[in-house]
Amino acid sequence: MNALSRFFIRRPIGCILLAIAIVLAGLLALRLLPVAPLPRVDFPVIQVRASLPGASPESMASTVAAPLERALGSIAGVTGIRSSSNQGSTNVTLQFDLTRDIDDAAREVQAAINASRGQLPSGMSGNPSFVKVNPSQAPIMALALSSPRLPPSALYDNASTVLAQKLAQVVGVGEVTVDGSSLPAVRVQARPEALAHRGLSLDDVRSAIADANAWRPVGQIEQDAQRWQIALPAPLRTAADFEQLVVRHDAGTLVRLHEVASVTDSVENRYTAGYHNDRPAVVLLVSRRPGANIVETIDAINAQLPQLRALLPADTALRVVMDRSPGIRATLREAQFTLVLTCVLVMAVVWAFLASFRTALIPALALPVSLVGSFAVMWWQGFSLNNLSLMALIVAAGLVVDDAIVVLENIQRHIETARAAQAAAGQREVGRRTVWRAALTGAGEVGFTLLAMNLALIVVFVSVLFMGGVVERLFREFAITLVAAMLISLAVSVTLTPALCAHGLPAGPPLRQPGALARFFHSLLADVQHGYARSLDFALRHRFLTLLLLLATVALNVWLYVAIPKGMLPQQDTGQLSGFVRGDDGFSFQGMQPKVEAFRRLLVADPAVADVTGVSGGRTGTSNSWFRIRLKPLAERREPASAVVARLRAAAPKIAGGILFVSVDQDIRLSSGGGDGEYAFVMRSDSLEDLRRWTRPVGEALRALPELADVDIPGGEDAQQVVLSVDREAARRLGVRMDTVTTALNNAFSQRQVATLYDALNQYRVVMEADPRGNSEPSALDHLQLQNDAGERVPLSAIATWRYGLTRDRVNHDAQFASAGIGYGLAPGVSLQQAQQAIERAVGGLLLPTSIATGEYKGDPNSLQQTLKRQPWLILAVLVTVYLVLGMLYESTLHPLTILSTLPSAGVGALLALRISDTEFSLIALLGLFLLIGVVMKNAILMIDFALSAQRTRGLSAQDAIFEAAQRRLRPILMTNLAALLGAVPLVLGLGEGSELRRPLGIAIIGGLMVSQLLTLYTTPVVYLVLERLRRRAPQASSADPTAAKTA
Repeated sequence: MNALSRFFIRRPIGCILLAIAIVLAGLLALRLLPVAPLPRVDFPVIQVRASLPGASPESMASTVAAPLERALGSIAGVTGIRSSSNQGSTNVTLQFDLTRDIDDAAREVQAAINASRGQLPSGMSGNPSFVKVNPSQAPIMALALSSPRLPPSALYDNASTVLAQKLAQVVGVGEVTVDGSSLPAVRVQARPEALAHRGLSLDDVRSAIADANAWRPVGQIEQDAQRWQIALPAPLRTAADFEQLVVRHDAGTLVRLHEVASVTDSVENRYTAGYHNDRPAVVLLVSRRPGANIVETIDAINAQLPQLRALLPADTALRVVMDRSPGIRATLREAQFTLVLTCVLVMAVVWAFLASFRTALIPALALPVSLVGSFAVMWWQGFSLNNLSLMALIVAAGLVVDDAIVVLENIQRHIETARAAQAAAGQREVGRRTVWRAALTGAGEVGFTLLAMNLALIVVFVSVLFMGGVVERLFREFAITLVAAMLISLAVSVTLTPALCAHGLPAGPPLRQPGALARFFHSLLADVQHGYARSLDFALRHRFLTLLLLLATVALNVWLYVAIPKGMLPQQDTGQLSGFVRGDDGFSFQGMQPKVEAFRRLLVADPAVADVTGVSGGRTGTSNSWFRIRLKPLAERREPASAVVARLRAAAPKIAGGILFVSVDQDIRLSSGGGDGEYAFVMRSDSLEDLRRWTRPVGEALRALPELADVDIPGGEDAQQVVLSVDREAARRLGVRMDTVTTALNNAFSQRQVATLYDALNQYRVVMEADPRGNSEPSALDHLQLQNDAGERVPLSAIATWRYGLTRDRVNHDAQFASAGIGYGLAPGVSLQQAQQAIERAVGGLLLPTSIATGEYKGDPNSLQQTLKRQPWLILAVLVTVYLVLGMLYESTLHPLTILSTLPSAGVGALLALRISDTEFSLIALLGLFLLIGVVMKNAILMIDFALSAQRTRGLSAQDAIFEAAQRRLRPILMTNLAALLGAVPLVLGLGEGSELRRPLGIAIIGGLMVSQLLTLYTTPVVYLVLERLRRRAPQASSADPTAAKTA
């Protein structure tokens, strides 16, 4: 590196222009970087959907789900397969390895569906379909459409026909879901008594309605040179049109539809309702497509909103009720402010130690060049400006000045040595040539040191790229961004810094005396150096005690690592909550509405809540409801989202038959796999009866745990039903066929769509059912009229009886076994690992049968289990890799151990700080631990490199060399450590949005640096002496000169 420094010292203008070019490239890249909350982690998930109308959940599970699971399970790269079978429908969810290309997987899924078609029931209306989904992503935007004049059905029509189509065309939008009502429809509610009086059946009404709007091409008439199109009368479209429909013409008597049925303009599904705060509304949920940038997609949608509003009828309001971009931007603004504050603190530390603005400016220039230059690398790699990449730059701000400080401090030492020698000779100034030589010599002496320091840190973070899975995807941008900043810093320290020192440092003594603050600081530093020399001498004379202290820190590390609560990612405050109301399966839609309304009023009245949007019924089930809750900005509510959730849980009314679940939306969360809590505990069994029998006892045991909240016990095993028993002999005797029975029941009770009305923009349905006023009790079954083969009316009661019973309204499979997922959230102050340990204790005491497998989780808990298994091996792999790299650099097997001996004190400090601050050991804290490995090794490298050089060039003994090295390197060690420590302070003190994600990193860095700074200044010299003694006793342990790598 000496030749490189010499080249740029001779060309200072070129060197400065090169640095400016790096900064300009970074600024240009910064303008092109997309904005996101976190790095992109798209889970390759495909959902296969199949339907068989009328089939029970058990039938769907055995005849549809099972064949599909067998065919789909053979696809390469499938890491999980789950299915949920309900009445008449099955959803099979495939999760693939993160490295699997979703488009290639989709082609194989289609092939597997085609191959399984022969094993599926013949009565299926069509082939199973599939869709690509990303379960980790919540909707990025929600819109509410309301009007004081238009009914919800008209709003839904506008939303699904116009708005959803236009929004789906926006670049980045993956799916637009419309909920809260249904399309307009003509509803025919037949009166069974009136039908019976006129000798009609429900199927007669259905046939008349279906025939009324039958449409087929009718052709044209041609004659010579003329042609006439044949036109039919306009089809029936409204309830008024259908009221006059003739159902039967019998002996001159016309029976019209309005005589036997109530005909109204209604909706397709009357078991759904949406609302926004206190008004009815239709809700549109927008999800991004995989790979799309959230902020850019939302900006594109907002740009389209004026045009969309212009397409709506008057008195119709389209409001944005949930938008994730303001929270993301606020979080990034807070991160950017933290970055600027960190840079200011680092520069203040440099100035305090150097006591000269001109001198401090030289290492300070490494900050903008290294940090801004990193933006170019981020753009080249396709990264985004997100919390983790900015966090890497915040941390780098405290590290990139280290190299320049080491170079500057060594150059200044040479200048001061030359100045002292010339002052003794009566000369006042050393001359510019002497400064030039000092810059060249000083930079050359520490070149190997800089290489070792940076390689040690780079190796640590390159290891992060081998963590695998979602963790590697999540932290890839952090690691590469930090490594890029360190490499640019290394290049600056051997080019720009020596050039600026050679041409910018004063040749003579300072013209002005330092100020009072600078004099005080330097006096304090002199006292510290004097006290350190005395205490170090004591430590070197009592090596055994120092080694015992080192061994104690190793043991304390192990204990703290085992004892500290662990988790995946810190809980973010995104300002968005998700709510879910689960009602008992026996409750009707109308019966659930007062309960849902009570929960809605609670949410709207909370002082921290800005908007509440929700839907009852619909896709969630007739007895359930979901909410999207937008909180006020953090500056207005002045409490974290977790506190709001805790308050809502405590204040939620205790309503029989209904439970409210609330959780904070996260920027990334793995699919829970079951339940409506934040996480899920999964039970699997090859016996559906055993699973049904034990799901509720296990759920109640979890609900009793104080560590858990919002425990959601699946209610799909206790749905009420009316069981019909058909006397098949009586039916045959009376001439009634079974398909007649099922058709009559379908006509009366299932909101059957019996006809399609074609319009210019959409298609609408005619829905038929028996009049609900006569069907409110199961006894209505007795009066249902059937038509036998002779055309006679036969009451259902003549061939069938009924009774009350229970059924399963859903059957779930996981890995082709019957499964049940019990959802749960965490109580305040409880870590994910503590919750898992409590669950395992509770379930272990139930003595479950051997047919039930437990101990598996879905989502974050499952990832935590896998991470905890790999974490110790990952840390060990990092240490081994660092040892190998340092061993090759120093051509020694012993000196790398001296450097690695600094790590236990850093680990103890980080874990103690996390324990004292009641912060769980998350993946963010693990990043802090990795950073500490690199930072504290820098301190040891500074000492050892100087000591080895002193032994080699000056013939000093090992004790004299390390004693002098520790004193000479104290100043740069204190300066670099203090810069890194103060650089982490804003991470801990930040109170703005997104600070909860950065805080564990700052706590770990500050705790680790404080303890390691105190201990390694003593343990490193002692370990160096012990290992030097071993080397002298066994010279074969180091077969070459330990500094041979330097002279090569």
